[in-house]
Amino acid sequence: MAPRVLISDELSDAAVQIFRDRGIDVDFQPKLGKDKEKLLEIIGNYDGLAIRSATKVTEKVIAAATNLKVIGRAGIGVDNVDIPEASKKGIIVMNTPFGNMITTAEHAIAMMFAVARQIPEASASTHAGKWEKSRFMGVELTGKTLGVIGAGNIGGIVCERAVGLKMKVIAYDPFLSDDRATKLGVTKVELDELLTRADFITLHVPLTDTTRNIISAEAITKMKDGVRIINCARGGLVDEAALAEAIKAGKVAGAAFDVFEVEPAVNSPLFNLPNVVCTPHLGAATTEAQENVALQVAEQIADYLLTGAVTNALNMPSVTAEEAKVMGPWIKLAGHLGNFIGQMTDEPIKAINILYDGKASTMNLAALNCGVIAGIMKKANPDVNMVSAPVIAKERGVQISTTRQDQSGSFEGYIKVTVVTDKRDRSIAGTVFADGKPRFIQIKGINVDAEIGAHMLYTTNEDVPGIIGTLGQTMGRNGVNIANFTLGRAGRGGEAIAVLYVDEAIPAPIIAELEATGMFRQVKPLSFDVN
Repeated sequence: MAPRVLISDELSDAAVQIFRDRGIDVDFQPKLGKDKEKLLEIIGNYDGLAIRSATKVTEKVIAAATNLKVIGRAGIGVDNVDIPEASKKGIIVMNTPFGNMITTAEHAIAMMFAVARQIPEASASTHAGKWEKSRFMGVELTGKTLGVIGAGNIGGIVCERAVGLKMKVIAYDPFLSDDRATKLGVTKVELDELLTRADFITLHVPLTDTTRNIISAEAITKMKDGVRIINCARGGLVDEAALAEAIKAGKVAGAAFDVFEVEPAVNSPLFNLPNVVCTPHLGAATTEAQENVALQVAEQIADYLLTGAVTNALNMPSVTAEEAKVMGPWIKLAGHLGNFIGQMTDEPIKAINILYDGKASTMNLAALNCGVIAGIMKKANPDVNMVSAPVIAKERGVQISTTRQDQSGSFEGYIKVTVVTDKRDRSIAGTVFADGKPRFIQIKGINVDAEIGAHMLYTTNEDVPGIIGTLGQTMGRNGVNIANFTLGRAGRGGEAIAVLYVDEAIPAPIIAELEATGMFRQVKPLSFDVN
């Protein structure tokens, strides 16, 4: 059955056609985002949801979305999606951060020109029949110092454009490498130096606890007299009241804002101040950008539903289509390893330590980690998946650690998972053979070669004669067929284990019969999703 996708906001015909061309059943209802009750009524019928900003994907909507696997936002902002709730439900949330980069950067440059030359006020004055040529004295951009706070995707484009305008560009960004700064033609500085040196300051960072009010009253006092400030990133990065006071006092010569603390902005301390240019969040509002993000979100949702590729997800590591093909068996292995330990562990888990050896260490470890964690959490929550599992683990205070190492044994690569509780450490390792099938290769430090099936039995015992016979006779007497039988031991007469792959689930009375023999320390039926 083809996946079903609901488009509840305006998307281009070309974006809708992408879904159809790829065999996805698409329902295009561009006005639905404003009909909350109707959305709640039908959302449970869909695997994917494509939106812009009108649709509000609230906790209530997510609760009703019983089949939803992915939400795609055509644009960068996801304020209209309850991401924590989506994550708990295992729903991937994607955006399209690159489709409007140029458009937003160009808007910031345009706003810088506008405030430098007082263009909006001069235009309004001229339209009013006035000729106030001497009133609107501007400043050149050439030779001025532009301070860019955040030199990522959009900020980087602004840097390049400003260098082309012959400005001196300084940038504050903790993640900006020296090589990247050199390529952009900018000088890396700390925030305080940027504040004291810049003639113009433009912001291009997300709104976080760290960046909120990064331009505060205190920060403004450090700036040059006559500085001009541009914000086309996010409302809340600038203390609007403090900036308004600085403009009134003449400390700041002007400001250009496309975003505000509260939107829609019907009033702001910045409104009606001299040389303050305001636009209604138009950063991404060009025909090209709107089309780009629509096409991107359609491709991303389709890729995920059809191939498992994850692009620009906000609550899961990205996995390319190529990675999905190569990593598919390894992600399955990661889940099986976690599931084995999860089914074996009854006490609270304190830590999960994951070792990646050889080939496995070169893969997308973030995605593999999610697979392991999901497998472990599945016992307590059967509906958990790679999106929701890390959220649950974090809520429970489970510490996750990852180690890479070069190939260290006879296998091309393997994954070893160790779970730490107050009572014990429990470990298991596995690999993927050339046939693409995952195998368990070590349990409790004992080497094995166990094929993984839907129904399995795991036993531990002292290494004594009669174990194989007891297991085989008990299974045969009760009509349980053994597909694969693997043994391993720590040493002669020491601890030994058996792993049986059987054709159907083993009933509880058979488990009780084995336990009653007194030959086993542990008898544990296991189940795995091998589809």
